[in-house]
Amino acid sequence: MSDDVILSVVVGSRAYGLDTDASDTDRRGVFVAPTSAFWRLDKPATHRDGPLPEQFSWEVERFCVLALDANPTVLECLWSPLVEVITPTGQRLRDLREAFLSERAHRSFAGYAEAQLRRLDPERPNWKQAMHMIRLLLSGLHLVRHGEPLVGMQEHRERLLAVRRGEVPWDSLIAWRAALSAELAAEPGVLPERPDRERVEEFLVGVREENLPGRGCRP
Repeated sequence: MSDDVILSVVVGSRAYGLDTDASDTDRRGVFVAPTSAFWRLDKPATHRDGPLPEQFSWEVERFCVLALDANPTVLECLWSPLVEVITPTGQRLRDLREAFLSERAHRSFAGYAEAQLRRLDPERPNWKQAMHMIRLLLSGLHLVRHGEPLVGMQEHRERLLAVRRGEVPWDSLIAWRAALSAELAAEPGVLPERPDRERVEEFLVGVREENLPGRGCRP
């Protein structure tokens, strides 16, 4: 693991409690580029793959921007129960997670699920993708109702795995999806109208200051 990583978590089926013997281990993380790297014409990468299979990481600023926009994948990183790497800076980021939340989650979770539906072929469905479409709606509905995404899917595990195995008829799947989407659209929820951008920016500025040349600080 690179020494600039502040947070690395397991996401996907293993974090959701939907894993099988054939499941991969999907990892997502956050790293911090040196502050001096932003002084150059060529800016640091906003994301990177690896080094492990199925691993993807965001530079901390990009991560914060996506989280403020209620990106479902990014938000779920902040609630994953399977944390493999966390530094003091990473812990501050996790402690800040409620500051990223807002009513934008209604739009983002519904939009991501709708995009997955459009990619499904009714004649030859990708049942794993169909399962994750439903999981996304369940997670989003829990988020707007309770203020945190539903990561552990144990309550819905058997029904979701039946979708993955192709045992749920297409019409039943679409009806379930429509019911969840309607609930999500109608749910007033508990989330604030806007995220706490000031708190997030204060955190980010602090990270940049800690990583100035000569400060001797590490993430």
